[in-house]
Amino acid sequence: MTEALWDWHDANGFTRVINVSGTMTGLGASVTGSAARKATAEAMGHFVKMHELQEHAGQVISRLTGAEAGCVTASASAGISLCVAGCMTGLNPSRAEALPAVPGSRDTVVAQAGHLCHYGAPVETAVGLTGGKLRVIGQSTQCADHQLEGALDENVAAALYVVSHHVVHYGQIPFARFVEIAHRAGVPVIVDAASEYDLTGFIEQGADLAIYSGHKFLSGPTSGIIAGRRDLVRAAYLQNIGIGRGMKVGKESIMGLIAAMEDWMTRDAAAIRAAERAALEEWQAAVADLPGITARVVPDPTNNPLDRLQIEIDPQEAGANAAIFAAVLGRQDPAIIVRDHEVELGYFQLDPCNLLPGQQVLVADTLRHVLGSGGDVLDHAEADPRNGSIRAYLDWGQG
Repeated sequence: MTEALWDWHDANGFTRVINVSGTMTGLGASVTGSAARKATAEAMGHFVKMHELQEHAGQVISRLTGAEAGCVTASASAGISLCVAGCMTGLNPSRAEALPAVPGSRDTVVAQAGHLCHYGAPVETAVGLTGGKLRVIGQSTQCADHQLEGALDENVAAALYVVSHHVVHYGQIPFARFVEIAHRAGVPVIVDAASEYDLTGFIEQGADLAIYSGHKFLSGPTSGIIAGRRDLVRAAYLQNIGIGRGMKVGKESIMGLIAAMEDWMTRDAAAIRAAERAALEEWQAAVADLPGITARVVPDPTNNPLDRLQIEIDPQEAGANAAIFAAVLGRQDPAIIVRDHEVELGYFQLDPCNLLPGQQVLVADTLRHVLGSGGDVLDHAEADPRNGSIRAYLDWGQG
């Protein structure tokens, strides 16, 4: 590991971080590619007519997704709000300006209970910012066709479908069936696919609007993508005269995202997969003989073309539980930030998609050292995985 890797962190007094958690916003999501960085920097030195720039971005989005039209937003979360608002107002500027105070008669969004996840903020908040109402159907672990059918009345502006590792993955209405039922009632479908590799499948299956992150797997600057039916994309874009004003995206982010999208369409996916697999195999071998530790490669739950290493902990044999080990890894120098969403179930995961050169070996060595420490790590305070992210906000700015 060359010290040059940490020059930027050290110069600014930041914690050295290796991200094996995934494309998490709390870590900066991804490392922006060189073409996107160059395009971002170049854009900052020029004036441009923003409508022209968005039109150009829309053409690239159409090539990338197969959709009729597209535009760039500040984030995928902003995309949810803009899409919902667009379905509520259409291309009526007076109605767009009236949101959220006067949402109109078509003010309801239908979503399955099992899809109301927390992605850093509640899905409900993204809908509520429009002034719209959320009509929840089913229960957290089960939703039936008749519940969607019965919810689609004249007040419904859109039906929202969320694709995420955070949602319940069983007992939900499948996407194709969800679209079929909604369209039969004349209701457009919005799909939140922020972290998904599949940039064409949802449009092909009938999504009227699909939302993607521009700064997760695409490795662009902070941004979001809206793709879909031309009339609805235009209606979502219109919201920039109202609630979207506080979600505006700059010229630099749009140009950087365009470069990132072009890169994505020409990437060597097979080579990327091979490199990720090599990292997983090295990490798995590093802990293979440790007591109480079982490491196995698992697929992505939403069928993205990537695998992760799942580290399953027997606390009686290993000397500590998964939450403690994950917390201790995060206190190393550099900090190894693992995917700890489900540590209460006795495991955490390692995601190789954001590795930088030289980090693979360091992760293997640190993993073996910490997981082999057994009871020696028990003097470290256990992290509270449920409340940790909120505590970080409450602790911020205290000096």
